[in-house]
Amino acid sequence: MDWNQLWQILSAADNVPIIAMIPLLAFYIYLAWKQAHANDKLIDELAANPALAKTHHRKTWPFKPGWQKEVHVWPFLLRVEFLAAIIVTIILMVWSITLNAPLEEPANPNLTMNPAKAPWYFLGLQEMLVYFDPWIAGVVMPTLIIIGLMVIPYIDTNPLGGGYYTWKQRKFAIGTFLFGFVILWVSMIFIGTFIRGPGWQWFWPGQTWDHNRLIYEVNRDLPDLFGITSNLWKGIFGAIVVGGYFAVGGLLVNSLFRRTNPKDYKRMSLLQYSIMMTFFLIMVALPIKMLIRLLFHIKYVWITPWFNV
Repeated sequence: MDWNQLWQILSAADNVPIIAMIPLLAFYIYLAWKQAHANDKLIDELAANPALAKTHHRKTWPFKPGWQKEVHVWPFLLRVEFLAAIIVTIILMVWSITLNAPLEEPANPNLTMNPAKAPWYFLGLQEMLVYFDPWIAGVVMPTLIIIGLMVIPYIDTNPLGGGYYTWKQRKFAIGTFLFGFVILWVSMIFIGTFIRGPGWQWFWPGQTWDHNRLIYEVNRDLPDLFGITSNLWKGIFGAIVVGGYFAVGGLLVNSLFRRTNPKDYKRMSLLQYSIMMTFFLIMVALPIKMLIRLLFHIKYVWITPWFNV
């Protein structure tokens, strides 16, 4: 265990935001989960006791007849926001004074960094370059992420869960968000920051970053494992595999979604359901592609003259 190098990585000015983000993310997920669990418990009580439902919100604290149902923005909200702004400003001032900005000398084409890493908030995209063609990882996938976030309000037909935390009433939406954001995006940022070392090779935390390290691993394409050498048949074979994934995966997700979210399924139109299913399967395909690359050293599944997947 190389503790000195591990400390240098953790204490680097570029990595401080990530070190701060991880415990904050865990804390707020725990806090939201705790409130959601309490609200779900109260929702069950209100459903079983109609008399209690007349005097309580779907939150964990009761509502009394003498209380105001609405409060003014000033001073109740702005006072809290103003205090939060002051605290954040103080933190940023202390941060900027105690940590030097990671500015380096002008770029030298004859001397490049190894590893050369993007800013921490783009490390997820850089990590995807290992598993996909550059134009897919750098253009198509970010575009799909943005479009997917834009269409969420138009395909979300569940009216529950507005204004209060709940897990029971929005399992699919919350589970999908946690999977896409925490499991995929945050984990790829973590991998790109702390796992990827010189040559963008995989180094476990505490393992010495050896710039002369060589790894004798042969990455093969999936058609090569089946002895397919023709470019035409490689494209056809890959199209069958990818199409089979969407067909079989769509059937499995459809069966699971209809069984666990029957009300949402009935409320969604065919267009809404198709869009949701497409984006969900694409999202799940990312960790599958990562695993088959890391575990089985399979580089591409679908090979064509125009793109590789």
